[in-house]
Amino acid sequence: MSNKAHNKEKAISRPKKRSTVSKQHGPGGPMGRPVEKAKDFKGTMKKLMGSLSKYRIGFVITFLFAIGSTIFTIIGPTIFGNATTLIVEGLMNKIGGGSGIDFKKLGKIILTLILLYSASTVFSLIQGFITTSISQKVTYQFRKSISEKIHRLPMNYFDQMTHGEILSRVTNDLDTLGQSLNQSLTQLITSVVSIIGVLIMMLRISVSMTLLALLIMPISMLIMGKVIKKSQKYFVQQQEYLGDVNGQVEEVYGGHTIVKVFNKEDEVIKEFNEHNQKLYETAWKSQFFSGMMHPIMQFVGNLGYVGVAILGGFLTIKGRIQIGQIQSFFQYIRNFTQPIIQLSQVANMFQSTAAAAERVFEFLEAKEEEASTDNPISTDKLEGNVEFKNVQFGYTPDKIIIKDFSAKVNKGQKIAIVGPTGAGKTTMVKLLMRFYEINSGEILIDGHNIRDFERGQLRKMFGMVLQDTWLFNGTIMDNIRYSKLDATDEEVIQAAKAAHVHHFISTLPDGYRMILNEEANNVSQGQKQLLTIARAILADPKILILDEATSSVDTRTEILIQKAMDNLMKGRTSFIIAHRLSTIRDADLILVMNEGDIVEQGNHEELLEKGGFYAKLYESQFERTA
Repeated sequence: MSNKAHNKEKAISRPKKRSTVSKQHGPGGPMGRPVEKAKDFKGTMKKLMGSLSKYRIGFVITFLFAIGSTIFTIIGPTIFGNATTLIVEGLMNKIGGGSGIDFKKLGKIILTLILLYSASTVFSLIQGFITTSISQKVTYQFRKSISEKIHRLPMNYFDQMTHGEILSRVTNDLDTLGQSLNQSLTQLITSVVSIIGVLIMMLRISVSMTLLALLIMPISMLIMGKVIKKSQKYFVQQQEYLGDVNGQVEEVYGGHTIVKVFNKEDEVIKEFNEHNQKLYETAWKSQFFSGMMHPIMQFVGNLGYVGVAILGGFLTIKGRIQIGQIQSFFQYIRNFTQPIIQLSQVANMFQSTAAAAERVFEFLEAKEEEASTDNPISTDKLEGNVEFKNVQFGYTPDKIIIKDFSAKVNKGQKIAIVGPTGAGKTTMVKLLMRFYEINSGEILIDGHNIRDFERGQLRKMFGMVLQDTWLFNGTIMDNIRYSKLDATDEEVIQAAKAAHVHHFISTLPDGYRMILNEEANNVSQGQKQLLTIARAILADPKILILDEATSSVDTRTEILIQKAMDNLMKGRTSFIIAHRLSTIRDADLILVMNEGDIVEQGNHEELLEKGGFYAKLYESQFERTA
């Protein structure tokens, strides 16, 4: 399900979320691109190797096949050089009046080459199949672990992390891990084997030619280092300006209606053009310097080829090597530089892998909710009496927002919680369901401390209707049934009737089978609210949490919602987070909160007679209405 639940805490002081622009640098990117590094490379790689240990047999087989594939490839140029020598000598022999080319021997060489390259391809395919299988199993397991971990983390963890940061663990970081495992490990083996094997083959042909070829390497590395140093700062700037462009586009798209209402299109375009121009300039420079590397390296490499060709020709004239060996040597030079470049890319891959793995492990090792009690109390016979005893709570230990909260609620009572924004109204009901743990004091249900219940069983006692409705991409039937998955279709329909939403559903083309889209914006706000009330009615909870949700709907829909909520509250202990005081006059008890404390409590008439904080709130609200 792709759901977007935005349960907004009403302006309570809580830790500020980190706002970060995610800068992902995938493995094997262009040279010069900055690579994200892990804070503890060794420790992270050790943990990752531990996670991979159960696949060690597969890795051993992969490495053996990778080595075999590389060795077969390395032998190829030597045999191919033998074929060239045979052809040249045959032609020279023919010119001298001899028998010419020995096609039988040439045929054997060609057949040997075909067999070698075929074996190399088969070995490469097998190791690729095994590596892909392992990498996908590893990412599957990590993704499963993260999904399970999310449901074990306390709510305050999500207060400190942005949605993008959490999503990045499941998408960017795991994709980086999967790609790296699929490419880097085998590429590391094949590159090292290639370098050693090619160097041995080059030395077999000619030590002097090998030394001349190796002299070119430091020059190439020196030039590469200077170009990388020059281009790296532009890559950093490119990522920064890319974040600015993406951020502005996302921001403007999210509020494009407001932009149009206030005729700010020109200003938005002007701002975008400024960011886009900076991105263009830095991207052009970074790509230009990165693109320079290949032609420069090719030029230096060609100088090396010229030197080797001259020396090889001289040695051939002297009879110290054969002409086919010069051809083999050129192939080996090309095969020698390629794995060196691949090793630098593998190093970048490992850095990216470690950085991604480190974030994944940080998430998986985050402190979870306190373990449930060993002997949980059953919730079956509970009636819904609730008591708060000297409750103290803060999102951080140094910032206590609920200082000393005490209240007693009898079963079936309708309790309204009122107060200005930031008073702690929503926080109180979240403490009741153990979304957060209190610092001190007790919360009791029918005399039992909520810590003595298993969390899942405790939360089954509650039904919740929030101001910010949460519906997912699926049928209306499935959305209502979400609170009780084993409910029959008839039970769902009865709940919809009680919520006064059945008639509306019946008028839809597909009725209860209509699909709500991802944002559920193919139904109105009031209809969404009625559907969430139907969902709560179906759950048949003992205690209700209602975040008053009639402020943004028309009068007729407001009446329907109020009727539905009245049906929902019958015989149940109900906590209403009230924003409009006119809707809670008939509450059995009104808890008036300010700055985290209950400053007054009583019914509507009693509180008005006191002429205190509630009375002032009530009067100011009606003055604003007037």
